Amino acid sequence: MSVNPSEGSGSEGKWFGEDFEQIDRFGRSVPRFGEADAELVADLKQKSWKDEAAEQLQLQPESNQQRPAPVTMETASTGGDSLLFQKLTTQAIDLLYWRDLKQTGILFGSLLLLLFSLTQFSVVSVIAYLALAALSATISFRIYKSVLQAIQKTDEGHPFKAYLDLEISLSQEQIQKYADNAQLYLNSTMKELRRLFLVQDLVDSLKFAVLMWLLTYVGALFNGLTLLIMAVISMFTMPVVYEKYQAQIDQYLGLVRTHVNSVVGKIQAKIPGAKSKAE
Repeated sequence: MSVNPSEGSGSEGKWFGEDFEQIDRFGRSVPRFGEADAELVADLKQKSWKDEAAEQLQLQPESNQQRPAPVTMETASTGGDSLLFQKLTTQAIDLLYWRDLKQTGILFGSLLLLLFSLTQFSVVSVIAYLALAALSATISFRIYKSVLQAIQKTDEGHPFKAYLDLEISLSQEQIQKYADNAQLYLNSTMKELRRLFLVQDLVDSLKFAVLMWLLTYVGALFNGLTLLIMAVISMFTMPVVYEKYQAQIDQYLGLVRTHVNSVVGKIQAKIPGAKSKAE
């Protein structure tokens, strides 16, 4: 059936053959093919409403659009500990390898001065002298800044205000975490000592006995503070020396390790319990 294109229903649309074209409320043409295609028309209308909603959402200001949730202490707690540990490890390595001569020198000198002071005076006296020295420095600086502000007629405030405003308190979660870690280490140490003293493994108990026997000679030659001083000196010197002479040190360490392993193997071969365990 052929119909003249000029004929139609006025404002509702135009006839094109047997199809009917209707202009919807958004200015788009929606073809309607008759009663049999009512479902298709409904789908097209629903799609037009979805397009309008999407356009309105894009036209909204940025402040009203959905933004990602801010990072809080709870969301950052998963990787916070690892990042803090990595940062502390990096700082410790920089100090031990003398990356910054000034910082390492101040720390190394302060530790040695403290330890040598403990060899001459009691712990109480050293703590009291250190506290008096710190108080003398801070009180003198506070009085100096107060006099300077009075002369210059300025109002700079407390000279240590930035440090007084720092938050140094520990939260309950941090205290609980440190307590749990201390409990874990304490339990592991107690289990290991029980295993060694009750001879769960004969070879390990013998090794521990040899170590304690050697420490009796070390204790006769050095006291605890002397050993601590030697440990501090080694901490700040051995990493640098090893970094410089790594190849030679590794070679000698390999020889020593081979010799020790051979001696331990001979000892284990002569112990009946260790021999049966190895078999």
